[in-house]
Amino acid sequence: MGGPSASGRTFDVENPATGEIIAQVADGGPVDAQRAIEVAGARQRDWARTAPRERSEILRRAYELILDRADELATVMTAEMGKPLTEARGEVLYGAEIFRWFSEEAVRIGGDHTLTGDGKTRILVTRGPVGPCVLITPWNFPLAMGTRKIGPALAAGCTMVFKPAEQTPLTSLALAGILAQAGLPAGVLNVVPTSEPGSVVSLWMKSGIARKVSFTGSTDVGKLLLAQASEKVMRSSLELGGNAPFIVCADADVDRAVDGAVTAKMRNMGEACTAANRFLVHRSVAEEFCRKLGQRLSALTVGNGAAPGTEVGPLIDQAGLQTVQQLVDDAVSRGASVVVGGSRPTGPGYFYLPTVLADVPVDAALMSTEIFGPVAPVVPFDDEDEAVRLANDTDWGLVGYVFTSDIDRALRLSEELEVGMVGINTGLVSNPAAPFGGVKQSGLGREGGRIGIDEYLGVPTCPDPGCLLPVALRPMQRSWPVRRYGDGPLTAIPPSCPTAPPSLSPA
Repeated sequence: MGGPSASGRTFDVENPATGEIIAQVADGGPVDAQRAIEVAGARQRDWARTAPRERSEILRRAYELILDRADELATVMTAEMGKPLTEARGEVLYGAEIFRWFSEEAVRIGGDHTLTGDGKTRILVTRGPVGPCVLITPWNFPLAMGTRKIGPALAAGCTMVFKPAEQTPLTSLALAGILAQAGLPAGVLNVVPTSEPGSVVSLWMKSGIARKVSFTGSTDVGKLLLAQASEKVMRSSLELGGNAPFIVCADADVDRAVDGAVTAKMRNMGEACTAANRFLVHRSVAEEFCRKLGQRLSALTVGNGAAPGTEVGPLIDQAGLQTVQQLVDDAVSRGASVVVGGSRPTGPGYFYLPTVLADVPVDAALMSTEIFGPVAPVVPFDDEDEAVRLANDTDWGLVGYVFTSDIDRALRLSEELEVGMVGINTGLVSNPAAPFGGVKQSGLGREGGRIGIDEYLGVPTCPDPGCLLPVALRPMQRSWPVRRYGDGPLTAIPPSCPTAPPSLSPA
């Protein structure tokens, strides 16, 4: 982390708003990858034995340092991936909050204590780190995706090898530097930026040292990683592509639905797995919705994310820009009409105008493709069953959005949609306190919330000398002394752990 690569090679980091090269970063290769995974493996035992409170305090200090450097981090993020500074600052605050959340979860890792059915044996279960983790993040939310993976891994006691997206390594390296400043021991987090991710990640997956992989990115790459993980039976968390339906019912507050649509579609220029991809609008309000959404999107200021007042930045690169234009052209050729936008502005950078398409046919390519751009295709429907059928007619199932004034309909649709998350009368579902993840080909596992740390914990774990085995079948011992500590419940102290917790004294 932070040093030259073994080969001495570097790769360029480009500003997508101007096309200018803003930095050169060490280009990691197989030698660097091997060194990183070996260090992670060597450090795992010591890091796992670190007190939960110590891990918690490191994350808490990192949270505070991120807030202290929020403007600096936002500036770096905008420069390398294009989002407006206001959005970049929002991501910094969100990412910091994830660290605070898991700083609190680090000291809440518990277990279970029960009896066998015949009452003759006690079962004691504890949880501990699964082991060294492979973390792979995308370019669209470089800080938040880093904290969402690093936070629970650190809290659980896992070491890590971390490959950030090649388009956005600067934010990830800055984050790693903050963790080092917060007191994270060397070797716990090992960052390898690279322009050849396949060779680096493949080496980690085949190493036999890594015990878990956490990836956010495309479904195709996720499937490849899952196949590689199966060779070593690695724990896998995959947050993959989305094709989010945004349903506007006949009884919806149209103005509120438009507000939600702007949030769900235009956040990060539409380059988000949670972005609304298909707007399914009841025919009775479709014309009004299209008109008002078009007015809102056409009023947004498109430009360099670093410029004051910019609301829509560039797409990440030329390939992304070409894909968006091809999807729009295909829809128009099949009968869709352009309400606003539909083209790119003149000048440098990978910009695309916010676009609303009306009367989009269901066979248009963008109905079955993650757009990853500022394009809102509107499809009218006539009844609820049709809306559900259209919404579920996809291989993906990350998130859905429902706008209605009827709470019964809202709950009914949220149950019928084949997605991992549903936003009801809101265009934003991400929150550190909520589990994040999808179904079908949108991935496996959950990030965030109370269960987010579970992805990094294993049962059983290695026993700590002098304490109970993590999963132990032990004959009932009636002679265990029973004591009360402070105002807490009665506690049985088994002979293998004869002393009370150091912070407590018998009442």
